[in-house]
Amino acid sequence: MQKTENERPDLALIGAGYWGKNLARNFRALGALRVLCDADPNTLGKYNEGYEGVRKTARVEEVWDDPDVKKVALAAPAALHYELAKAALEAGKDVFVEKPLCLHVEEAEELVALADARGAVLMVGHLLQYHPCVRRLMSLVAEGELGKLYYIASNRLNLGKIRQEENALWSFAPHDLSVILSLVGRQLPEETRCMGEAYLTRGVADATLTALRFPGGVRAHVYVSWLNPFKEQKLTVVGSHGMAVFDDTRPWPEKLVLYRDYLIWSGGAVPTPNRNAGKPVEVEEAEPLRLECAHFLECCRDRRAPRTDGREGLRVLQVLNMAQKSLEAGGEAVGPADLALGKAPSGYWAHPTAVIDPGAEIGEGARVWHFSHVCKDARIGRGCVLGQNTFVASGVRIGNNVKIQNNVSIYTGAEIEDDVFLGPSCVLTNVTNPRSQINRHSLYETTRLRRGATIGANATIVCGVTVGRYAFVGAGAVVTKDVPDYGLVLGNPGRVVGWMSRHGHRLNPGPDGLMVCPESGFRYKEVAPGVVRCLDLDEGSPLPPEMTQGARSYREWKRVGD
Repeated sequence: MQKTENERPDLALIGAGYWGKNLARNFRALGALRVLCDADPNTLGKYNEGYEGVRKTARVEEVWDDPDVKKVALAAPAALHYELAKAALEAGKDVFVEKPLCLHVEEAEELVALADARGAVLMVGHLLQYHPCVRRLMSLVAEGELGKLYYIASNRLNLGKIRQEENALWSFAPHDLSVILSLVGRQLPEETRCMGEAYLTRGVADATLTALRFPGGVRAHVYVSWLNPFKEQKLTVVGSHGMAVFDDTRPWPEKLVLYRDYLIWSGGAVPTPNRNAGKPVEVEEAEPLRLECAHFLECCRDRRAPRTDGREGLRVLQVLNMAQKSLEAGGEAVGPADLALGKAPSGYWAHPTAVIDPGAEIGEGARVWHFSHVCKDARIGRGCVLGQNTFVASGVRIGNNVKIQNNVSIYTGAEIEDDVFLGPSCVLTNVTNPRSQINRHSLYETTRLRRGATIGANATIVCGVTVGRYAFVGAGAVVTKDVPDYGLVLGNPGRVVGWMSRHGHRLNPGPDGLMVCPESGFRYKEVAPGVVRCLDLDEGSPLPPEMTQGARSYREWKRVGD
């Protein structure tokens, strides 16, 4: 494992006891630990050998006031997370918070919004997300190795430390819930049921069983207990073509096992189990906590959103609150609406491999697919789709209902209005004469794609160009000049060869100069040389709802026109 070290120590750890000592060890090894803060002098007194040069204090105010402390890690009791994280963010620090982010959803929403406003990194310590075997398991699911996802089962059992300040659900389940939510595409469950019982301390459940139902029919179960004679930390993921089991109690080479073709279909409708030993999946060994700490430092250095950022912590907290509400109601079903919460700051969906930088804004209902990256200060509207491997640079403005296909990079200077379609691997540039040796960052040229325009696959739009409303740029075309509204552009260099209707059909003038779209019946006319207008619907008006659903293929409409 490559060692990630800070240039100089600039992190303060608040809470140096039970779990804090593990964070201290790792942040010290990574060259980041500057200050240890704990209210208990005896705890601080244990940090001698190996912690020379690390300042120790019992006062958090010294941490907030220290200009050399740029980062803060919190391993304090969960009830203090909100208060400490808010103070750290207000003091201008990047913040790592052990799970859970805090105890109340409203407080989590406030922390996420505060981090966004300050441009700060906010990360939650959902450790299981950084286990190399879990990362490999997520890759198997994302790559379709298990087929369609059926259900996920997690057991986290032990005869372990008995808590009195939090129940087994809040103590054990956050890690597994975090992984489950990532596996199902960061969706909240439609329904949550939780049952459990308090045996040792009144009101503190020692064992809970949580059942989750997600959109699309995926189910998950999380069973946690600290009253079990055997230690078990097992996550099982079942799909249509395979099953994977992560068992963290096994030796490293046996921790992740893949079972392929676990059913045999032999002519009938009833399958027969295909019992096999399974195949261990080779994964490079590394300490998850070291990887987690290094990830936080890297995100602070690169100013990017962590894998388990504040929004991810908020989603886990929402599920914990639903489960707690169900537990208190004897296992009654609870959904997101039952929490009576305000709107979450992220009403969009993003694949676990996508990177959304702090400060980026993404509208309600948008979908961000595999390996995409949305940079700080980018603005993406409602209902957009960003295909696999999309890159959106800082400062880019994208309207509503924009469809971006795979492998498209949108650089600073691009302005994309509503309802634009960008085909696979099309190119938008922002400097006419780029040279690696010449810095022209302040000279980016504006490329504007107006409402409803379509850019075909592998087309190139040279910067400084405006593509007009509902224009259609054919696949592979190279656009070097402005394109008028409804213009059809083909070739290299691209030239206007005709006109396209709002529904994407080539328009042919009749004897009276009118051009009629075969699909919509809308009439178009060239009202001046090179200027086409729709006579039946203003270019800025939305389509009537009944005209937004296609009923025939392009070829069928072409035969009608012929």
